[in-house]
Amino acid sequence: MKENSSSFAEYENPPVSEVALSIQFESLQKLKTPYIGLLWQKYIDSRSKLNKVWEQPLLKDRFELFHDEKLAPRIELSNIPPLQRYWFLNESETELVQIQDNRFVRNWRRLDTSKDYPRYNKNREDFIKDFEIFETFLKEHNIGEILPNQCEVTYVNPIPAEGKYERPDQLHNVVTFFQSEYSDSFLPDLENINFTLQYVIQKEDSLPLGRLYISLQSVTSKDNSLIYLIKLVARGKPIGEGIDGVLGFMDIGHEWIVRGFSSVTASYMHELWGRKYES
Repeated sequence: MKENSSSFAEYENPPVSEVALSIQFESLQKLKTPYIGLLWQKYIDSRSKLNKVWEQPLLKDRFELFHDEKLAPRIELSNIPPLQRYWFLNESETELVQIQDNRFVRNWRRLDTSKDYPRYNKNREDFIKDFEIFETFLKEHNIGEILPNQCEVTYVNPIPAEGKYERPDQLHNVVTFFQSEYSDSFLPDLENINFTLQYVIQKEDSLPLGRLYISLQSVTSKDNSLIYLIKLVARGKPIGEGIDGVLGFMDIGHEWIVRGFSSVTASYMHELWGRKYES
């Protein structure tokens, strides 16, 4: 029997190792490398104390399109290469802000397995505070206005393969959509798993708001043990103007991630994680 679709699960010990809240927006052509040092100082001085900086490759644009929607061509006002992506990290590297000319991302990472997951509301609050620093900086230097076009919520869940699910062919004990039986005996033991499920996010009978992607991959840890990596990404347009519209989609995206994760993971795993129910 399926659980009531209205139930909203929480877990005492969820397997979450990373959460990212992201805004994609129209390119800020004036945001160039000389500003990065000034912006970084703002984050060093903030309550986040992001006193480390790393340079990373650019994130590509991602849009969720439906029906006959088409992307408008991106207009480049300059032949100067775009700003690289920068990470501003705290001392323990568990919290970071990512900046590029059309993206703002706020991450939490569990690098110490003894630390508790701080929950979505805390990550949401930290996202708002760090985004306000970025938005204020843009206004102070007349760089431009943030015009969001997509939002993302990402959860990463590494699940160590042990006990009743220590081999890939026992994955049916972890997720609900895997069948370990075959129609004949031709294939050998399963070596690796890597696939993605895709769902349309919508509220009741309304138009599509975005998509939920659930990917599963078997990977090997540093000590050569097997891990199932379940990643969930909810992406779509803001629901309204400004930061309120961004948060509106993120809240829905978070709900779909939590409920989607509960739907695709087995009851046996829910017991291990200490599942609780809320109406």
